[in-house]
Amino acid sequence: MPWRNKEASSPSSANLPPEALLSPSSRGNMADKLKDPNTLGFLEAAVKISHTSPDIPAEVQMSVKEHIMRHTRLQRQTTEPASSTRHTSFKRHLPRQMHVSSMDYGNELPPAAEQPTSIGRIKPELYKQKSVDGDEAKSEATKSCGKINFSLRYDYESETLIVRILKAFDLPAKDFCGSSDPYVKIYLLPDRKCKLQTRVHRKTLNPTFDENFHFPVPYEELADRKLHLSVFDFDRFSRHDMIGEVILDNLFEASDLSRETSIWKDIQYATSESVDLGEIMFSLCYLPTAGRLTLTVIKCRNLKAMDITGYSDPYVKVSLLCDGRRLKKKKTTIKKNTLNPVYNEAIIFDIPPENMDQVSLLISVMDYDRVGHNEIIGVCRVGISAEGLGRDHWNEMLAYPRKPIAHWHSLVEVKKSFKEGNPRL
Repeated sequence: MPWRNKEASSPSSANLPPEALLSPSSRGNMADKLKDPNTLGFLEAAVKISHTSPDIPAEVQMSVKEHIMRHTRLQRQTTEPASSTRHTSFKRHLPRQMHVSSMDYGNELPPAAEQPTSIGRIKPELYKQKSVDGDEAKSEATKSCGKINFSLRYDYESETLIVRILKAFDLPAKDFCGSSDPYVKIYLLPDRKCKLQTRVHRKTLNPTFDENFHFPVPYEELADRKLHLSVFDFDRFSRHDMIGEVILDNLFEASDLSRETSIWKDIQYATSESVDLGEIMFSLCYLPTAGRLTLTVIKCRNLKAMDITGYSDPYVKVSLLCDGRRLKKKKTTIKKNTLNPVYNEAIIFDIPPENMDQVSLLISVMDYDRVGHNEIIGVCRVGISAEGLGRDHWNEMLAYPRKPIAHWHSLVEVKKSFKEGNPRL
């Protein structure tokens, strides 16, 4: 066989020196070339290159194999249980494209020849301006607008919290003359009906107020109260401009309130007064084998008063959403005349595991009205597409199946997109 003869002759050729393979005339030319320094450098580089490709050791082969295996998407063998009859109604509401099974694009890596070139490739550096603008907008929303100095003290005999507004420093100018006419509104949340405010100080960016304000409140309720200070610029002929606000979540932050304590706080930028709608606590639990999602509404606190009596008649409505459409909704019982209702009621939805990343829950706290329409106090949302705590709570539930995960969620106003996308929400 030719390849056998070639293989048999190769060892003898390999043992001969390179000069033996050249003719006499070629040897002379090679000697002249070796005297040239440029040729010498080229040959040295060639020798170095050839030395970099010996037989690959077994250890390197194993490491390359492991590297490829890590980057190869392995097809995991799963045993699909028979579809439960509970999920029939759920799948009937899903869009048609959701019944398409996930496509398998193969387990092999694409060949090197099919790698995309630089033409048409997205260059992130071209989009840095947008991210910079986003950071500037974010910093604009959180920038400081001066400082405010106030003190807190609790009078145990009269059960009254005494808030003393002392002064403000380095406020931004809101008038054309480069000054402002500042004053401060004071709330003790969640009560917004009792609104107190300081006198207006003309043409100054460093006003000294030195005024006391009294809020009757039992001592045991102080832990659930928040102090809200809103700084405004007075305008005689138009709407007053809001400079910023300060919200003190913990009244015991500086001291136990038994003695007067001076506090300095940065005034945070705001264009309108933030409304505290209250909070809701609920737990999430998912059973993958049964395809069952359980949301347990535990309780609410500090809800916004919707009735003339200063209370509300709250109940909770939970809507199952898929691609912006509401598939199902369920409600709790109604709690009369309270801003801190306790429910401990479970709401169950049957959702197949393959659809868990396509759904979300909209939790709405409603105020029941016997005569007119029921009003929305506030909402929150949980799911893969939710934001902040709503997304984190959902991911934590999926990470710990069969275990109830409970969190407090702040209620927010209904977004415009919810109203436009589905008026029934």
